[in-house]
Amino acid sequence: MIQQAMTAAFQPHRIETLPSRVDALPLPTIVEEHLPFTVRLVRDEDDLKKAVHIRHSAYARHLPDFAETLKSPETADEENGVVVLLAESKLDGSALGTMRIETNQFKPLCLEQSVELPNWLKTLRLAEATRLGVTNAKGGRLVTTVLFKAFFQYCQQIDIEWMVIAGRAPVDRMYDRLLFKDVFPGMGYIPLAHASNLPHRVMSLKVDTVESCWAAAEQPLFDFFFRTLHPDLDIGGESQPYFPQPTPAFQGHRAAFPM
Repeated sequence: MIQQAMTAAFQPHRIETLPSRVDALPLPTIVEEHLPFTVRLVRDEDDLKKAVHIRHSAYARHLPDFAETLKSPETADEENGVVVLLAESKLDGSALGTMRIETNQFKPLCLEQSVELPNWLKTLRLAEATRLGVTNAKGGRLVTTVLFKAFFQYCQQIDIEWMVIAGRAPVDRMYDRLLFKDVFPGMGYIPLAHASNLPHRVMSLKVDTVESCWAAAEQPLFDFFFRTLHPDLDIGGESQPYFPQPTPAFQGHRAAFPM
């Protein structure tokens, strides 16, 4: 009887648990979408010539005097820590758009020639989108959108913390819609010496908050960026940046980071 009483007294406490609902949570639906063009990194001199041609043509429509300086590759196109994106038609291989992505891996960003970024920002891992240019043909807006998706994905790929841009009017409205914020609130448009003193807004967006912020704001491009797979957008794999003339590493205020 004593043994039976002790056995009963020391029965382990049983905790009732509810069935896991993890399996019940809906997973994001990812769709695959093919584009009438490809977007990839410039790999050789011929690619760079295509990018320069579309860049010059795009700027000539709005800034003809400044466009005269863009007929040839720029020094920045050939520096370490910089890549150039190229959008090409699947139909005939013609260039449809381009963007240059400059990081502060080896030297300060291009816009730092004209403005001093706040200390909290300039010591982080940054990437600046520059020299955006697209064809004037139908579909240019889609090309622009995919180039920015490539910019964002490239920043994720190399662990960039903040995307930075300098946008003139009315292009800056596009960055407002993408939830970029002014680096210098209240200052409005700032003349940039390295861009022929044209007034620009300097704006930034934190890379690792884009998905959550866009979801909360119901940004119209959320599904396009985060729920759509675009096989024609290729910034990795065997594609390599074109660096014909490597430059020495920048011995500045920050350490270089892996590409």
